[in-house]
Amino acid sequence: MSNDEFRAALSRLAAGVVLITAEEPPLDEHGRGEDVGMTATAFMSVSLDPPLVMVSLRNDSRMDDLLAEQPLWAVSVLTQDQRQIAGRFAMKGRISDRLLFEDIPCIRGEVTGAPLVGGALATLECRTEQRVPAGDHTLVIGRVLTASLPSSDGEPLTYFKGRYRQLG
Repeated sequence: MSNDEFRAALSRLAAGVVLITAEEPPLDEHGRGEDVGMTATAFMSVSLDPPLVMVSLRNDSRMDDLLAEQPLWAVSVLTQDQRQIAGRFAMKGRISDRLLFEDIPCIRGEVTGAPLVGGALATLECRTEQRVPAGDHTLVIGRVLTASLPSSDGEPLTYFKGRYRQLG
């Protein structure tokens, strides 16, 4: 089986789209660290008791490197109207996320300090419980510290056959 065959087969599995965010530790005690974000479709609930979720991160990606040091992170479950946000944070090879967050309405998580996208279907703040090496990815399992439902309206953004989609 080739990588292309494997990728094509799994592209037939529809997935929800989330934005994973974290704040880099500040360089000195007087400032804030830079906000980092990454679009993810490999995200799922793991356990109800205790409340655990999991995200799969490509090894040596910026988010993988950051979450190896920073145990606090957040998740925003995106709506179909937030497709542009998903596309922005899915871009490869970017140097800084500062401009990507510039015009996105966010609030700071009370526990993590990470950006939570305004109008998201749901937001979670998490603390890493475990990191599991898995091939060319790392599975990051996080304990959910807070959960909220900022928007009762809207449909989820999904990813299917290599494209963002909407239900129905």
